[in-house]
Amino acid sequence: MPPTPFTLLTVTYNSAKPLRHHWAAGVPRGQRWIVVDNASSDNSVSVAKDLGAEVIPLDRNVGFGRANNIGARRIDTEFVSIVNPDVTVDFSTMPYLADQLRNNELLLAPQLAYPDGTPQPNGRGRPSLTNKVRHRISPRQSESDGYRIVAGPDEQVEVDWLMGAAISMRMESWEKLGGFDERFFVYYEDIDLGLRAAELGIRRVVDGAIRWTHGWAREASGFNLRGWKLEAASASKFYRKYPSLLVGTKNV
Repeated sequence: MPPTPFTLLTVTYNSAKPLRHHWAAGVPRGQRWIVVDNASSDNSVSVAKDLGAEVIPLDRNVGFGRANNIGARRIDTEFVSIVNPDVTVDFSTMPYLADQLRNNELLLAPQLAYPDGTPQPNGRGRPSLTNKVRHRISPRQSESDGYRIVAGPDEQVEVDWLMGAAISMRMESWEKLGGFDERFFVYYEDIDLGLRAAELGIRRVVDGAIRWTHGWAREASGFNLRGWKLEAASASKFYRKYPSLLVGTKNV
């Protein structure tokens, strides 16, 4: 099989279990996969290597955005797919994904689905603080008012930003954007990327013709003190950077 035009880029942090589950089949021959490990204390590095990844082990946890930026420096393919360790990639969709990116400059996400097959709203509307709070208080309401967005089968939906669990783009787009803003250790770096893409005229799209499974082991869901502290720190930085987004409910 000839080399594909994609490099998959995954950041791990104590991710051995989701790697074993979601990447159990490994990657097809010719598919490049780079894993940047944020100083895991489990065996994420050895698991990723066994599954076929090129691993960049870091000696400390530098955060999600910075780790992705480190990995991206090694990419020499036409496209990059940023993919979390708890995502199962449907590799049969990669040729379609490549065609979409060649014909359009996009940040493109598959329509993610929960393990039971239920669509996961991985597109988002306007990231105002008002919308973020409403989403946390009433997720169903945020779906009905257009903040949490799902693309139907064979439907492409433009959004304000894409969850960082699975985003693909041209490498030239990544370079225009300058990668992730490393001031965000974790959380909000994907929102910031979407807003900066908008400033450059790069559309953000969820494509319902592509469906990948996302386990979504999100640290800040439920009550997790460490996760909430990390999210609060990034939220503070984000709204200082974008003070106009402190209020407002209008979406895409």
